[in-house]
Amino acid sequence: MIVRQIIQQHTDDAAALALNRHVLTSAGHARLIDLVRADQRLNAHLDGLRLAGSEASPFYEALLERPSSEGVFVSAVRALEDKDTARLDRLIALAQAVPETVDGLVRAFGWVESPRLQGIVAGLLRRQDRFTRMIGVAACAEHRVDPGILSGDYLRDPDRAVRIRSVRAAGELGLAEARSVCAATSRGDDDPELQFWSAWSAILVGDRGLALDVLTKCGLSVNAHRARSFQISLQAMTPGAAHAMLQHLARDPTHSRWLIQGSGIAGDPAYIPWLIKRMGDLQTARLAAEAFTLITGVDLGLAALDRPAPENFESGPTDDPDDPNVDMDADDGLPWPDVAKIETWWAENESRFPKGTRYFMGAPVTRAHCIDVLKNGYQRQRILAAHYLSLLEPGTPLFNTSAPALRQQRRLTKMT
Repeated sequence: MIVRQIIQQHTDDAAALALNRHVLTSAGHARLIDLVRADQRLNAHLDGLRLAGSEASPFYEALLERPSSEGVFVSAVRALEDKDTARLDRLIALAQAVPETVDGLVRAFGWVESPRLQGIVAGLLRRQDRFTRMIGVAACAEHRVDPGILSGDYLRDPDRAVRIRSVRAAGELGLAEARSVCAATSRGDDDPELQFWSAWSAILVGDRGLALDVLTKCGLSVNAHRARSFQISLQAMTPGAAHAMLQHLARDPTHSRWLIQGSGIAGDPAYIPWLIKRMGDLQTARLAAEAFTLITGVDLGLAALDRPAPENFESGPTDDPDDPNVDMDADDGLPWPDVAKIETWWAENESRFPKGTRYFMGAPVTRAHCIDVLKNGYQRQRILAAHYLSLLEPGTPLFNTSAPALRQQRRLTKMT
């Protein structure tokens, strides 16, 4: 028996959980096990829609009346699993018309298991329509499958969107043979988007020259890719260069949050006393504690180094309609540090962390340690660990920390 109210509930909940799951992939408080639980909840509602079959079609259409990334995700997952190419074509056209939904469409290709995509993605790559081919490249990259980036000359495609997604895919796939092309594009193209992704990929596959200079400048200026640039450039450069970059930031007080975050990524224990001082400021306490953990590896909650949130502390949007602050709390979910306890812990453990050595989650950067962080760390830590694996062994595909959790677990099992 098909109950329309139940189908509606499955549709609404699947869209809401898809959005929540996307947020978790870059959250400071979410581990791989949290993604497992989120995936299970999302899949339960997608299962309900699978069982409803064609009866659910009107609900997919209603979901797209106000196009959103999560609505496109739900509709595209069902279209891909049903091999409904007509509905998939409509969703691709919608994504092209409403760019903010493209991410949901690509995530749907990443969610569906690769055997169900056989024939579909190959068909997209053969299309003359450039946007459709770009989606085909993105779908392959989500599964870390090479669609022929080099042999198909995708890196020189006349279409800007296809070329950008292809140079990004070169880094995700670990195509070392593409390093020279990506490096040359990063310093020779006037398109900021193409320049960024070319430099990003060139660094992942081994370039430490001008591409790193390009990304370092991007990480120090206001732009759409500043966070990505800032993270990976600090990870790729030498400790001395990282220190110089942080000194540059320290000249301007408006860069204090970038300086705190960068200190954790740079990983030098010499920064810890300064970070502990930053924990005394309510506005930077949690961020400084996160940076402290990036260096030492200590989990504040498990080590009883945290404390309750301060009374009457408010951050992010409030219920006041006259409050101009509508931004979400960037540190939401991070633990509040107990400064006195952390000072005691550091006094007892400082000797274990020689200054001048790069530490990541309590240990020098090695392949085995990064795999352990991918298994047990929080998402922001796992993203950095994935970067390090590619930086340590250029030509290694970038581990996809946003992939379905069970797929990630299978991949990690094979890596050890």
